Amino acid sequence: MDLSNLKPAEGSVQSNNKRVGRGQGSGKGGTSTRGHNGAKSRSGYSRKIGFEGGQMPLQRRVPKFGFTNINRKEYQGVNLDRLQELVEEGKITDTVDLQVLVANRVARKTDLVKILGRGELKSKLKVTAHKFTASAKAAIEAAGGEAVTL
Repeated sequence: MDLSNLKPAEGSVQSNNKRVGRGQGSGKGGTSTRGHNGAKSRSGYSRKIGFEGGQMPLQRRVPKFGFTNINRKEYQGVNLDRLQELVEEGKITDTVDLQVLVANRVARKTDLVKILGRGELKSKLKVTAHKFTASAKAAIEAAGGEAVTL
């Protein structure tokens, strides 16, 4: 390889752009592929988002309903069977807190964590979280563990 036989990598150069408005002989002169008259043929045209040609747009046809509570708290649910899986994999031993859950990618560090009661817990764990369901708390205490609310 030297300067006389360099060429770009296969597929890296794509020159399939139409040169429009460069005379009748090109086949793309005259209207420059935009057709005749109308807003779409003019320069600077941009169509309104959701505009349906004067027909009532979908987002105005569909009724509004409900409301969004600005004070809503979103909790990341973690089930007991997931905790038991982590114990069996040897990833947790005796305490479960937010750092352990983040390290095992069960929750993010900004999440509020709620322990849910699906599955069964066989090992004795000290679980620290923001909230517990009644069934989860009962199951943790039945296994000899402790449920600590943050």
